[in-house]
Amino acid sequence: MTYPDLMKALEIFGLTDRVTLREIKRRHRELVKRCHPDAGAAADSTEIRLINAAYRLLVDYAENYRFSFSEEEFYEQNPEERLRMQFEGTPLWNVR
Repeated sequence: MTYPDLMKALEIFGLTDRVTLREIKRRHRELVKRCHPDAGAAADSTEIRLINAAYRLLVDYAENYRFSFSEEEFYEQNPEERLRMQFEGTPLWNVR
């Protein structure tokens, strides 16, 4: 897998560069359902194969990703907690 392959898979799915595994799975179901011949779509097996290949690539990457549990990564994922940590206890923070 190369980075351009990963970006192409995200493009096929119409996703941004920060997504969850749940979002990838949900989007895969949507795309396959839309392209499936039983849904009234023209039978285009090439498109379904492309979607499934992109899905396998994204899921493989997401499942093998090593998560960082560093404090900096936590605050990047939870910006409201960064603000709480920075300003909690100040007079303006506790104003209601």
